[in-house]
Amino acid sequence: MTAAEIEDAVSGVGLEPLAAGVADRFQIYLDLLQKWNARLNLTAIRDPEEILQRHFIECIFAAQHLPGQIQSLLDFGSGGGFPGIPIALCRPEIHVTLGESQSKKATFLREAIRTLGLENAEVYNGRVERLRRTFKAVTLRAVDKMQEACQIAVGNVAPGGYFVLFVTEDTSLALVSEFDQIDWASPVLLPGSSQRLLLIGRSSIDVPRGTSIP
Repeated sequence: MTAAEIEDAVSGVGLEPLAAGVADRFQIYLDLLQKWNARLNLTAIRDPEEILQRHFIECIFAAQHLPGQIQSLLDFGSGGGFPGIPIALCRPEIHVTLGESQSKKATFLREAIRTLGLENAEVYNGRVERLRRTFKAVTLRAVDKMQEACQIAVGNVAPGGYFVLFVTEDTSLALVSEFDQIDWASPVLLPGSSQRLLLIGRSSIDVPRGTSIP
């Protein structure tokens, strides 16, 4: 798959054009995913076109929908780097921490960061409940035991920060009702889907006067 085909796919679903050189880096990322996927099972999707549509396009969509004032983001259970790496590629002003407890997947993520030259990304290899930091945004996508993971991850959302979930219609209502400290926006359909949704909420916990949110 070429960088031009990636750019065409982005414009084909009505997204804003990628910045210069970003499609080339997505092409490199795709090649790296396919190379490592044979032994790590980073994604069950093997076809490059499906990876582009299901992983890249959905994550680029999320990157373009994130509010402008975010400077730090935790990708909880990053796995193959979704959505953290696409967000880091599309939003270089955001420092992205890729949280991954499995050492082999964390090794892949470090290699992806190195190969792509992502100076705004790092890997946290450990259980996120032990990460005593808060972030202006926390994302979860395709993690095991989503509801339990959200209960942990919400503790990493800074006061006034954003909770960003990739959900389905079946799971969104239960998640929305679970967290009364989050003010949820209306879910948005992800490109090419009638069931998968992007759900963004903001922490309603007050930010103390004089406190700087990273």
